[in-house]
Amino acid sequence: MHAIRFPSRRRLLAAAGAALCFAAPAFTQAQAPAPTYPTKPVKLVVPYPPGGPTDIVARLVAQKLSDAMGQQFIIDNRPGAGGNPGAELVARSPADGYTLVVATTAHAINPSLFKNLGYSLAKDFAPVSQLTSGPLVIVANPQLPAKNVAELIALAKSKPGELNFASSGNGQSTHLSAELFAAMAGVKMNHIPYKGSAPALTDTMGGQTQLMFDTMLSAMPHVKAGKLKALAVTSAVRSPVAPDVPTVAESGLPGYEAIAWNGLLAPAGTPPEVLARLSAELKKVLAAPDVKDKFEAQGFAASWNSSEDFGRFMSAEVDKWAKVVKVSGAKVD
Repeated sequence: MHAIRFPSRRRLLAAAGAALCFAAPAFTQAQAPAPTYPTKPVKLVVPYPPGGPTDIVARLVAQKLSDAMGQQFIIDNRPGAGGNPGAELVARSPADGYTLVVATTAHAINPSLFKNLGYSLAKDFAPVSQLTSGPLVIVANPQLPAKNVAELIALAKSKPGELNFASSGNGQSTHLSAELFAAMAGVKMNHIPYKGSAPALTDTMGGQTQLMFDTMLSAMPHVKAGKLKALAVTSAVRSPVAPDVPTVAESGLPGYEAIAWNGLLAPAGTPPEVLARLSAELKKVLAAPDVKDKFEAQGFAASWNSSEDFGRFMSAEVDKWAKVVKVSGAKVD
């Protein structure tokens, strides 16, 4: 009969020590909190060229978020095709909070203007917050004979299809607001799309196009410099930034109104805690007096809202602009 041998006390202690060595890291790892977002630079896709209103807003917000969150928010300009390529890029990016897009009014217009979008605004994005809102301003080359909206309508009626208006691209608010104007006024103007506001304004100042409906943020500096003249603002009431510039409604086209906005979107499926962190930081950034002053000086209002409210706002915008597209008969050139 074989004797049963029990391990020595020394071997038992060694085995127990080894077991603790394997167990301890697992316990520590399970108890360690997840790293706080963000732990690396964040890409902020701007679907327009540098120098335009969306780019101006994005760069200020990116700098403030970088300062507040301890990681760089890097601007990545992806202009063209009504802001669609930039939006599609972000829609297809990992839903981890490290690739975001600055959306505009155009992204609420595009579903009813483009037949085959490579993304769905409702399904492929998680709303973070609105950033800004504000009116557009009708600016014209100083050589254009019209000095106000009534004279612009009369000029357009006398030269059907001869007046060229620039826009920052097909489907942008700068395009559709002009189409709505033309439809309500009963005039025909020729649309010249550009890849952003900056080149469109350059050609309007140079006389290649006669006028443009643009954001006050990018257009008013040129008005103040005397390179463009402002005919009217597109809001229901006058802007405090340019109180001497009348509204379209009061100066020849009753009932007309168009507003532009910017907002931040993440890919659908982005963790709720990441969206919450971004929203909380944006709320502080957009409430900062220097940020509000910089936006308001150019005709924009800082406009934070919750993710849920921003989602509802965008849905309403999609419905509103679908009606404008139908009424105006606007088409992608």
